[in-house]
This record gives sequence, C-alpha cells and structure tokens, in this order.
Amino acid sequence: MDLNNTVDFERLDNEQYIQQIYSLPSQLERSWTAGMSNPLSLPQKPKQIVICGMGGSAIGGELVAAYTKKISDTPISICRDYYLPQWALNSETLVVSSSYSGNTEETISAFEQAQDAGCMLLALTRGGKLAELSRNAGTAVWSIEHSGQPRAAVPTSFGLLCALLYRLGLIDNIQADIQETIKLLVTQRIILGSENSIDKNPAKRLAGQLFGRMVGVVGSDLMAPIAVRWVGQINELAKAWAQAFTLPEMDHNALAGILNPTDKLSHLAIVFLKSKTDHPRNSLRSDLTQKLFMVEGINTDVFQAQGETDLEQLWSAIQFGDFVAYYLAMMYEVDPTPIPAIEQLKIAMKR
Repeated sequence: MDLNNTVDFERLDNEQYIQQIYSLPSQLERSWTAGMSNPLSLPQKPKQIVICGMGGSAIGGELVAAYTKKISDTPISICRDYYLPQWALNSETLVVSSSYSGNTEETISAFEQAQDAGCMLLALTRGGKLAELSRNAGTAVWSIEHSGQPRAAVPTSFGLLCALLYRLGLIDNIQADIQETIKLLVTQRIILGSENSIDKNPAKRLAGQLFGRMVGVVGSDLMAPIAVRWVGQINELAKAWAQAFTLPEMDHNALAGILNPTDKLSHLAIVFLKSKTDHPRNSLRSDLTQKLFMVEGINTDVFQAQGETDLEQLWSAIQFGDFVAYYLAMMYEVDPTPIPAIEQLKIAMKR
C-alpha cells in the first residue's frame, strides 16, 4: 500500500473512519460546552468517583484520571469489570456509568450494584438499557452526541467528564486550555492529514516502521493511558497485535524479556511516548530502556508530545496515535471501522 495514494484509502475505508479522526477538535469543544449545561443534581459533593466502562467508553475516564491527578484532590478510579470495589459501595461515591451503546453488560452490572449500594449515579450514553435504568432510578443521563464507533468518541466523553468535575468544584475552569488545545490539534491535523505525503507526514512514516511488526507502546505519567489508547487503536483499526507498557513498572519485569525468543525479536517495534510532563527519572528511564532495546537489535522509535499545557500534550499524543493506527490499517489493507472478532464474541456471549 502506497500511503501517498489516497484513492486506495477511499476503497478500504468504507465508512470514512478518517473523518472521525478529523473531528477530534470539534468533539472536544462541543462536549465541554454540553457538559456545562447538562442536568446535574447531586445530594452532596462526592468524596471519590468511579468511572465504569469498557473499551472506548472507558479510555476517556482513564485520560481524565491521569490529567486531573495533579489538579484535583478527589480520587478517580476506573472500573472495567462487572463489580465495583467494596470501598466504593457507599453514598459518598459518585459512580459514572459510561456506555456508548447503553447495553454494555459489565457496565450495567456495575450500575445496578452501585444503585443497590446507594451511590450517587450519572450515566454517559447514547441510550439503550443504561439510559432506561437511569431514568427509572431518577438519575441524570448525559447524552453522548456522536455517531460512529465508541473508540472515536473519546473526546466527547473526556469533555463531558471534565465539565462534570468543574461543575462539582473538583477542578478549576479549563475553558482557556481547551481552546488552546483545539488550536494545536487543528494545526497538527494539517501535517498529519491523509493528503500530506509521507516525506512531510510523521504519522505515515511511523506507520511504515510498525508495518509487519509486533508493536509495543511505552508511556509514563500522563502518557501511560495514552499508550493504552494507541494500542487499542492499533488493535481495532489495523486489526494488529500491540501491547502497552508503563514506566517505571516495565523496568522491573518486562525489560528482562528482551532476549528470547531470539528469532522473533527482529519482528518487534517499540514506540516510546514522551512528554515534558514526565517525571525526570521516568524520562531518564525511557532513554536508557530504549538504548537497551536497541542494543538487542529491537526496532524502536520515540514520539514527543507537543504543546505547553498538560491538556495540549495529552491530546496531541492522542491525535497522532489515531492517525498512526489509521495509516497502519491502510498498509494492512483492512477497513478500520468493523471489528468482526469482537462482534463474534459478543454474539457468542449472548448465546
């Protein structure tokens, strides 16, 4: 596949997934605005927040938790399971149930458990059973105004959740940061867009380096959940195997596994995500770990997040990763939208 030939993109990308990537800045802006006016009535300020979701409906929560770690003293946890942790089952916990379809069985199970425990409740969804249960319980439902795949709606869930935290008094107003982030994303999009040739498009070049290889993505601090996002997009868009690693944890286990099997190591490609917000020791670890991989003949590359603020760093990394995954899908000549293996499993689970 020649990534300079966009005619082939149109042939493969039957549902125009690339337009979903182009919509990231506008989604972020719209969702923040919507979150500032959506209905919200809680009996008290929560002492802790649990965001329940799976896949694309959970990663927005992961990103918000990482982003607000330095600016909020209220703990935010992510539940990607059927059951909530025992410590959350009380009236001082706000449980945000996030399900794009409204029918995610794990999220519905956690919602019902939270309802029985008397937790404060809020739902983010397009409808389905979750919306019905929430309305029957008399709790607010914030609509996810987005059409397409759940993985493409991450800016919407992120913006809604940030607006929620601001309205609860848990973070300061980030309106100005959002506007600056949108400007950066629009500028970055011009460089990364499909019409830009490989020699001028770093996302296309990185996709070319990852093609035909098993991919690892490494991040620390703010970049840790973004590594998870990159991997999820590579999995779902390119239908390719990838795995996320977090520093410093990686250096206490996974690093030891770079010797065997010797005949497979040349088929690895490890991308290190870096940000100016990284802890200095994690930044050093990233450099030294990359060198160790290179000594063993393992392919590596580095992505440096752009922007001045944490929000700009976060979203410039997300948008870049989305473009990389899309171009990798084009190189593998697969439609980036359908996810047949996941749909088959859902059908089998229903049976």
